[in-house]
Amino acid sequence: MRITRRGWLAGAMLGGLSACTAPPPPPGAGDDEARVIADGLEVPWSLVFHEGAALVSERDSGRILEVSEQDGVLREVAVLEDVAARGEGGLLGLAVLDGHLYAYLTAAQDNRIVRMPLSGTAASLALGAPETIVDGIAAAQIHDGGRLGAGPDGMLYATVGDAGSPDSAQDPGSPNGAILRMMPDGTAPADNSRAGSLVWSWGHRNPQGIAWDADGTMYASEFGQSSWDELNIIEPGANYGWPLVEGVGGQGRFRDPIAQWAPAEASPSGIAIAEGTVHIANLRGRRLRSVDLEDPTRQRERLVGTHGRLRDVVLAPDGSLWVLTGNTDGRGDPAPGDDRILRIAAP
Repeated sequence: MRITRRGWLAGAMLGGLSACTAPPPPPGAGDDEARVIADGLEVPWSLVFHEGAALVSERDSGRILEVSEQDGVLREVAVLEDVAARGEGGLLGLAVLDGHLYAYLTAAQDNRIVRMPLSGTAASLALGAPETIVDGIAAAQIHDGGRLGAGPDGMLYATVGDAGSPDSAQDPGSPNGAILRMMPDGTAPADNSRAGSLVWSWGHRNPQGIAWDADGTMYASEFGQSSWDELNIIEPGANYGWPLVEGVGGQGRFRDPIAQWAPAEASPSGIAIAEGTVHIANLRGRRLRSVDLEDPTRQRERLVGTHGRLRDVVLAPDGSLWVLTGNTDGRGDPAPGDDRILRIAAP
């Protein structure tokens, strides 16, 4: 089918978390429990579940594929022809909300969010024609953001990068360098942090993952520039400091991260939360990092260096974690069969 149309901070954070985390396990730790669900993906970006079935987006091809857990078969559900992949842009995040599949994509002139009616069950999911609900978001070769998430409040959230223009992140009227919150039809909720605006939080460089814990607290991962990558608690109307501060700044007007890492060890992408732990897929760091939300200095590392770059992680209906590798994006070293979807137990 082709389709055409709680802010707090552990004191130890002030010097960075690397000194207070437990030593990482040796390479390969935890691999004995990893199982390959599917392989042969081309620049996959986002995973989402619906009615027990999984859908995955491919950044450059614009394809949306259904994944069979039983035999690893990839079934093409749709190709979004408005996708104009370039650099870090293309078909990015997916989310399911209100009977629709939502997709964040880079088109010829902008980044936009579309929604498609979603029907069917496992092995037979189908999508209707796409409807653009948000457009006009500046796009670039870098920093397009792109993660979507269905919040526990019934709203759709989207992460948007600064598109290579850092000053936009300090403009609360700009959708770039921000996390957006919207009604399912793309309009601004009446209780947003800025009246009539989709902007929920701002001062972001390139946020990449969003998730909520059991009490509704929102978390986001973010790519830093050269000093610190971040894990933040997201609060409405809060300013996270970019480009004036990177990592912990200790300035009252900006929100500090609850955890930070050197980019070479991290580049945190998609995240998932299960039983008080946030699991973070790391690209440059080539590992799955698990952070205790009660005490973010308590961290565990898995799949360290054994499957290459990790783009996304999601909580599956059976309580396991599905991890999406990201080695075919032009920055990795793809092995035969890359890219893959892996299944591991959630600790």
